[in-house]
Amino acid sequence: MNRPTLAVWKFASCDGCQLSLLDCEDELLALSGAVRIAHFLEMSSAVEDGPYDLSLVEGSVTTAADVERIHRVREQSRTLITIGACATAGGVQALRNFGDATEFAAAVYAHPDYIDTLATSTPIAAHVPVDFELRGCPIDRGQLLEVITAFLAGRKPNIPNTTVCTECKRRGLTCVMVAHGTPCLGPVTHAGCGAACPAQSRGCYGCFGPAPDPNIASLSGWLRESGTSEDTIDRMLATFNVAAPEFVEGRRHGRGD
Repeated sequence: MNRPTLAVWKFASCDGCQLSLLDCEDELLALSGAVRIAHFLEMSSAVEDGPYDLSLVEGSVTTAADVERIHRVREQSRTLITIGACATAGGVQALRNFGDATEFAAAVYAHPDYIDTLATSTPIAAHVPVDFELRGCPIDRGQLLEVITAFLAGRKPNIPNTTVCTECKRRGLTCVMVAHGTPCLGPVTHAGCGAACPAQSRGCYGCFGPAPDPNIASLSGWLRESGTSEDTIDRMLATFNVAAPEFVEGRRHGRGD
């Protein structure tokens, strides 16, 4: 029986989500017995031609060449799953979407005329159909293994659709906002990190992106009443998932745009 083929692709990103897969170590050895890793340049230069049964895509689309390449990847992939904040929301590099990319290039590079880039950083789903999105910066390796296992079993991935606040309660953590007045995006952020920051008495930074139907206006109001400035609220929403529509709307509302 032929094993299904797995391909892993990189676009504009830091490689952290691919490293999460490599970090699976023992689990990766077991996985390699269930699938044939046909394309994963982070792991091996040996590649096989498609089509591929499952493609994992890390990174955002930031160049015209990226646009062409993601369409080719989609054509070769029976199932395409995006992994990480860059692939699902454009990543922190999507800060360019709210400024002038030409000015940024001129400030950074001695010869910006050599830089071939788009004015925006966009998620993969803005260009091709995506079968499932796995959030995080980086993704949680346990969730990644669950997604791959679900694919092999032909079922829907069992990924929680709740908030970081839920994870805090399950861990029995003290709420940093209520107890210490620490600004925190936990009430509006998708679960998946295991409440890593609140567990260290730090506010959530929103690295897993907006939760379903987040009430950012309500959270912003609470933060203002507790003494958090508009600039701080804006910066809280302008990190890993700055271009997520819900966070964009939250920043716009806060600035009165």
